[in-house]
Amino acid sequence: MKKKITMMGILVVAVFSMTLFLGCAEKKAVVAEGTAQEQPSAAQDAATLSAAAAQEALNDINFDFDRSNIGPAARGIMKANADILLKNRNFNIIVEGHCDERGTSEYNMALGERRAQEAKKYLINLGVDGARMKTISYGEERALDSRSNEEAWAKNRRAHFLIVQ
Repeated sequence: MKKKITMMGILVVAVFSMTLFLGCAEKKAVVAEGTAQEQPSAAQDAATLSAAAAQEALNDINFDFDRSNIGPAARGIMKANADILLKNRNFNIIVEGHCDERGTSEYNMALGERRAQEAKKYLINLGVDGARMKTISYGEERALDSRSNEEAWAKNRRAHFLIVQ
């Protein structure tokens, strides 16, 4: 009887531990289920942009403080960026991860890398070939706005998409 109670206790602790462990899993970039991913037709391929025009058309996305997940506000921007890249298959991109000035340089470099990787994964989920993309983190080093306030920090927490040929 004592053996059964001990085994039951071990089982409860194991299940509880697994629940905690799985609950802390990293969030993945996901495209909403049921969303059809269209492949560009020959007519769409004819409507390609110059590199300069495409670079202006690609928009940055912003992140919440200390986060690397693609938020609801960024999903439409990512879809538009993916559409441009799918129509212009000769373009490769560098996905740059950026942070605000808060936190250590090491932490911000790692956070910038996570942001760039999440943006890349999201584009892959939208049909863009991962081989066309590289990621780099600049951490806090390339700020858009050098002020030290929430407005500036919000601008600096971003992923930037740079076209390379």
